[in-house]
Amino acid sequence: MTLRAVRTWLFGVAVAAASTLGFAAHAQPASSGQQIYETRCKSCHEGGAPRAPTRADLGQRAPGDIVQALTNGIMQPMAQGLSDADKQAVAAYLTTSASVAAAPSRPTGQEMPQVAVKGPSAPDPKCATNPPIQAGNSDWTSMGIDNASTRFQRHPGLTAADVPRLKVKWAFSMTGGGQPAVVGDWLWVTNRSGKFYALDTRTGCVHWSVDDLVSRTSPMIIKSPISPSGWLTVISQSDRIVRAFDAQTGKQIWKSAQLEDHPFSVLTGSPVIVGDRLIVPISSIEEAAAMSKAYGCCTFRGSVAALDLATGKLLWKTPMIGEPLKVIREKGGGVKVQGPAGAAVWAAPSVDRKRGLAYVVTGDSYTDIDTTGDDAVVALDLKTGAIRWRRQVTQHDNFVMGCGPASTSGNCPTPLGPDFDFGATPILMTLKNGHQVLVAGQKSGLVYGLDPDSGAVLWKTAVGVGSAIGGVEWGIGANDTQVFVPIADFSQVMAELHPGAFGPAGAPAGKPGVNALDPATGTIVWTTPAPKAPCVYASDKGKPSLCVRSQPAAPAVIPGFVFEGSLDGWVRAYDAKTGKIVWEDSTTSRTYDTVNGIKGQPGGGIDGMGPTIAGGMMFITSGNNGAARVGSNGVNVLLAYSVDGK
Repeated sequence: MTLRAVRTWLFGVAVAAASTLGFAAHAQPASSGQQIYETRCKSCHEGGAPRAPTRADLGQRAPGDIVQALTNGIMQPMAQGLSDADKQAVAAYLTTSASVAAAPSRPTGQEMPQVAVKGPSAPDPKCATNPPIQAGNSDWTSMGIDNASTRFQRHPGLTAADVPRLKVKWAFSMTGGGQPAVVGDWLWVTNRSGKFYALDTRTGCVHWSVDDLVSRTSPMIIKSPISPSGWLTVISQSDRIVRAFDAQTGKQIWKSAQLEDHPFSVLTGSPVIVGDRLIVPISSIEEAAAMSKAYGCCTFRGSVAALDLATGKLLWKTPMIGEPLKVIREKGGGVKVQGPAGAAVWAAPSVDRKRGLAYVVTGDSYTDIDTTGDDAVVALDLKTGAIRWRRQVTQHDNFVMGCGPASTSGNCPTPLGPDFDFGATPILMTLKNGHQVLVAGQKSGLVYGLDPDSGAVLWKTAVGVGSAIGGVEWGIGANDTQVFVPIADFSQVMAELHPGAFGPAGAPAGKPGVNALDPATGTIVWTTPAPKAPCVYASDKGKPSLCVRSQPAAPAVIPGFVFEGSLDGWVRAYDAKTGKIVWEDSTTSRTYDTVNGIKGQPGGGIDGMGPTIAGGMMFITSGNNGAARVGSNGVNVLLAYSVDGK
């Protein structure tokens, strides 16, 4: 996917706050950091590579963000052979005032820099009691809430009259928090800092936490005799390991073996429990490794694994690319370029119990050798992992990062593809006539309706213009009669903010906004363009912010309404029948004194997995470091909304 050079948070990096890193800007001579930067980094960050932040952007980030990106994040391939002191020297060089002043500037609003916000300064506020988990009819227990992954909360605990009265009840600071799961008065949320929390929904107090779990996925919560309390939670870690815990106590029940040995593989999509097994998607950041001239691209192949729910033992694992790996060419020093590769599985699967299938979607190809496995919708047998059918919708989408006029990596496919991955879980819908359709949205801006029996394309609709950061980025939603499709069209929104700086003259305007489609035909029922609204990006430090109205996050749906956030920090409720905006709130218009001791915590852009609605409350992360990183903060804020904030 695109802007991977700024996706340290997206790919599960535990980015520590600057105050905890234990090094000062003068720890290494600036000249040594400068030499390393100019040798290894300058060609992309000052060479016009469209997916890399500029040197000026890097200079405004927390030093810890840079060090962790080089150590555990997406820039790890470029840092091979560097010592810790070398990485600290690079960070020191980039963030000294002299270096920042010398760096060429970029217009405010393209990519907001990291905000060096301190982490919690006090111990977690522990709950006075930890009552037993009590299920209700308003629980949200997985990323997509149901097997079909509709994101449709049928019993939200909110009436039509309640929606316009939603206000923030409490806020909780966390480094890169994901989408929560909720059962009764309990909430679970993962964290890219390495902290997995169980919170009280009414107050935000902490029931328990696990301090060594780096993840961006949504926990899944089920009743299960495997757990002593009767409640089980399962989480995919970024390091390709899955762990199961007692949801009541936080005590670990099992830990899987590493599901993939490729050094640049990660787990980004949430796992899904189906009966006695767990379905886990596997993705990678090898696209970033391909920027290195010393790296022989590429060998990763996206896959889906099934684990035994009781033990975490691997039952089956199915690669998305079936063609044999072969050498394409050799670079200097005998480094081999290989393929085919790619087809990462970024998103959680949806499940069809009737047909015994899991539906997954795949990302782009990484090499010149075409494959039928990339940019595809795939149906897998739940018992065996066998591919029942596969429908590739975009051919020749061969893409890696850092490919431009200045690239010397020798890994770039020719021609370079558009980077039109699927990043949104497909939805299985039942039509009024009893037939079913599988709906999938792509970054191309196209939405597809497929026959779940064969994968045949029944219809396709151009909803957005499409770009490497959406069209459809992280999710779609549905009720019983309509599909709701947020559109990012990030590159086009950048072009409207900075005329002449993005894309060719005369390129079509973007269509950021929310859309409703008829699932039987793909007909667009209504479209509500993303409003141009004010925002305050904390990283602009008081300067006027150019607010990015892209809408890449997944929506949440309740009877009569659709909730969706945007990169300018606004969250809105739309009338499901008409698209009229009936409620909105700017999460950047104020700061928050959080329940875990942070004063003046800013909000920011809303990206990623979107809201969770349960028990008369809505939970959403503001300042999320997603794909675009617009308005992103080193420390995000989980906001809990309730009627009148009570």
